[in-house]
Amino acid sequence: VQLQASGGGLVQEGGSLRLSCEGSVRTFNNAATAWFRQAPGQEREFVAGFTWSRTTLYKDSVKGRFTISRDNARDTLYLQMTSLKVEDTAVYYCAVPSTVTYGNIESPAEYQHWGQGTQVTVSS
Repeated sequence: VQLQASGGGLVQEGGSLRLSCEGSVRTFNNAATAWFRQAPGQEREFVAGFTWSRTTLYKDSVKGRFTISRDNARDTLYLQMTSLKVEDTAVYYCAVPSTVTYGNIESPAEYQHWGQGTQVTVSS
């Protein structure tokens, strides 16, 4: 499994960005998938994801602002981010587990495949 994340950049507070994560072969079908982020000096944290039952789950601070989606035909995962805040600044990673575990999708330990990360910087 190879994941290629893109779409990050520099944006002013209140702006929007859409992140993309391209998979290799049917990467996101029937899998829990997620976006994480990591700011300098901080641990990697869950942002949004699809659960094993294919529902969506969001970090409280991004609810109503971020939307996760996926296009299985294009083998691509997306994260639409609106009303961006300075505290959203981080490197964003997409992630996919290698096996079906029905575990906690908010835990980085659940995932074995990670994209290379894309930098999102929100200026005030």
